[in-house]
Amino acid sequence: MIDDDILKAASALIAKCSAKGEMIATAESCTGGLITGSLTGVDGSSSVVDCGFVTYSNEAKHDLIGVSNDLLSNYGAVSEQVARAMCEGALERAPNASIAVSVTGIAGPGGGSATKPVGLVHFGCAGHERQTITYHEVFAGDRHAVRKATVLKAFELISDMLDQ
Repeated sequence: MIDDDILKAASALIAKCSAKGEMIATAESCTGGLITGSLTGVDGSSSVVDCGFVTYSNEAKHDLIGVSNDLLSNYGAVSEQVARAMCEGALERAPNASIAVSVTGIAGPGGGSATKPVGLVHFGCAGHERQTITYHEVFAGDRHAVRKATVLKAFELISDMLDQ
């Protein structure tokens, strides 16, 4: 179900979080739970994964993790501002997490525009007493490739946050 290279990266991240005593929460849109699912596919993940929010709709982003309707209407769901609000909202609502990552993007094949093309993904990563990181990238390939690249980049951002 989950590609071996994703499970290998998830395993390394689980080990790093475990060694540092950190717990993760996720706020996922375009990946639909793949980040959390990949992490929980690894033995020992229960000591590291607190919870995951799958917030595919704008209503879920607002109701579950507190993204303001103003941000959603002014910038759109696929934006740096919303990615930041998603990770910060997830961190605030996760009972045990010390780090939260968020992803919001356009995995395709449709849904893109001139200003927000297919493959565009915005990321956020927040941690207690750490500066929130935002990042965006336009990934190439089909829907599977975009979502896979998104999961791997989310793992990288969490790892970077652990080093802060």
